[in-house]
Amino acid sequence: MEKKNAKIVVERETFEKNGKSYFSYFIKGKIRGKEVRILVSPPDKSGYAVLDIVFGNDMKADLVVKPFEMKDQATGDVIKGNTYFVSSVDEDGEVYECKITPYRYSDKALLNMLMR
Repeated sequence: MEKKNAKIVVERETFEKNGKSYFSYFIKGKIRGKEVRILVSPPDKSGYAVLDIVFGNDMKADLVVKPFEMKDQATGDVIKGNTYFVSSVDEDGEVYECKITPYRYSDKALLNMLMR
């Protein structure tokens, strides 16, 4: 199966910090034969509550990639990129979605490589 057609999922797992349980969110993949783990997070702290709703009781949800283009008014250059979301569908067909971003610059680089 080609990478471009492969379904990519965002996973979560619990970790303990200062006596409290939290979730970390990540994407697993393989780049040039090497297993990678790409950390992702919501754009702001309140986004973690939204991620809890999107995931519900599941530990995995789908990654949705939405390409964008915008024109720089000053130079006329077209800037292209992707926006990433975690998405799930409940038993009634309702779609739940939350925007995510790579956690660090290295995670962004890995995600770009994985998307090729």
